[in-house]
Amino acid sequence: MTPRIEDYALIGDLQTAALVGRNGSVDWLCLPRFDSGACFAALLGTEENGHWRVAPKGAGPSDVCTRRAYVKDSLVLETYWETRTGTVKVIDFMPQRDSTPDLMRIVEGVSGTVDMSSVLRLRFDFGSVVPWVRKSHGHRVAIAGPDSVWLRSEPPVKTWGQQFSTCSSFTVAEGESVAFVLTWHPSHSPRPKLIDPHKALKHTLHDWAKWTERCTYEGPYRDAVLRSLITLKALTYAPTGGIVAAPTTSLPEEIGGVRNWDYRFCWLRDATLTLGAMVSAGYLAEAEAWRDWLLRAVAGDPADLQIMYGLAGERRLPEMELPWLAGYEHSRPVRTGNAAVRQRQLDVYGEVIDALRLARVAGLHDKPHAWNLQLSLLGFLESTWREPDEGLWEIRGARRHFVHSKVMAWVAADRAVRSLEENPELPGDADRWRAMRDAVHAEVCEKGYDPERNTFTQSYGSRELDAATLLIVRTGFLPPDDPRVIGTVDAVRAELGSDGLVRRYSTEGASVDGLPGDEGAFLACSFWLVDALQRIGRPDDARELFEHLLELRNDMGLLAEEYDVAAGRQLGNFPQAFSHIGLVNSAVDLAGDDPAG
Repeated sequence: MTPRIEDYALIGDLQTAALVGRNGSVDWLCLPRFDSGACFAALLGTEENGHWRVAPKGAGPSDVCTRRAYVKDSLVLETYWETRTGTVKVIDFMPQRDSTPDLMRIVEGVSGTVDMSSVLRLRFDFGSVVPWVRKSHGHRVAIAGPDSVWLRSEPPVKTWGQQFSTCSSFTVAEGESVAFVLTWHPSHSPRPKLIDPHKALKHTLHDWAKWTERCTYEGPYRDAVLRSLITLKALTYAPTGGIVAAPTTSLPEEIGGVRNWDYRFCWLRDATLTLGAMVSAGYLAEAEAWRDWLLRAVAGDPADLQIMYGLAGERRLPEMELPWLAGYEHSRPVRTGNAAVRQRQLDVYGEVIDALRLARVAGLHDKPHAWNLQLSLLGFLESTWREPDEGLWEIRGARRHFVHSKVMAWVAADRAVRSLEENPELPGDADRWRAMRDAVHAEVCEKGYDPERNTFTQSYGSRELDAATLLIVRTGFLPPDDPRVIGTVDAVRAELGSDGLVRRYSTEGASVDGLPGDEGAFLACSFWLVDALQRIGRPDDARELFEHLLELRNDMGLLAEEYDVAAGRQLGNFPQAFSHIGLVNSAVDLAGDDPAG
């Protein structure tokens, strides 16, 4: 029986991450980076595509732990198994690395004695390559091409090879422990330095304690906010400051459907909302690292601005399908890379310029070239904002004049004007950008608004709605008490709402995105509805929806991209940064302390 998406917990080392199921199996891990090939890909196939299960001996594939939790405010996972003969605790974590990544699993006896089993199936390149395994200096060493993984236990336990797997059997009594350490390194390099797993555990807990004590948010939802911030930190690629949208690929937006995408990259669309979340919680160093990643990634010809980049700002992210993987619950195809990287999404210019202004307002250390870059981007947008694009949702249908894209063009001009007003020493023609701002505003209100239904639409001339129009009030395009804003909020709730949650847009009939099938309610959009309700003066409705969204998190406080209301389960890549950014920003909004104003 395939675990549900919400059955997984996240662990990571700020350069990659693993998903651990309730059954004690690590079913997803890409090494050495988030965007590397997976050595455990059972999440998108079967156990034969790679996994590592540590559980009581005799536990069946569907048997799950008694309980689990993170250790305080950390990313260290404790899983308890209560058996007929005793209780054990499995501690799973990945210490922040000096060089090579380590996955550590410490089994501790809590009471009585428990016979334990470990089954490790390494399958490199997304479950397609079976490595050659040998013994060396007390290790099991698995090598295939560029990849090498070393496994050891402390103390050594009985270990043998069976059906292209590495199996271990051992018994732990109360007060005893067995620690497994799995280390990846390039196959051409010498054996990695040995790390004491128990010292690594102490250091890891210390690192998280030091990080979480910096959180300045003290509102009524602190526990939920802090867990979301920890998740965002876990999705940060520490060497560059880039934040991946999710650590997974191809978890479906519809079970059995084709809407399966690779989210192991960094999207510009997240820029302003991410910065706002970090600044609001006091994480200025992380906000500055993200801002710096942004500046490096978008540098160059404004006409070549992409909607997403790799962890270090890589531009080429070719999309391909992996036919040997059956897909999560047979949702195919499984994809790596993302062809949307080639799309034109004009809203990203506004998001970049908005994010850089927010960074300046928040007091982040200024970068001398940042303003010139913004002027360059704005100059290009000035000549292109009237063109159609693929829009925020990366449609694979025909280009359209999406209202959200035009609103973000207004944001770009507006933030430039405000920056010049706030900083008179900056070079620039404020009158020029005011004229552009006014032109965009007039066109959107004329062509993107349906007066009969009193709502902004998805695109010019369309009657379809789009949850992205909920951001109109957040951007300041119109004041919260404008009847058109209130009408849009009500229309989106009525036409795109489902059990209080919000879908991005309608997928019925000839869908705008050019894809078959359906999808769940989009959780980030549902948080946008919380924000909109709060701002138009309906705080009770906003708080009720926010608390409903909190109930959708799994037992580890994690959210995927979407939620299937009918089936009562999470959908899409997991955990999703956009969802957790939305949670933090909504909590801040409800507390009346939004840094974006």
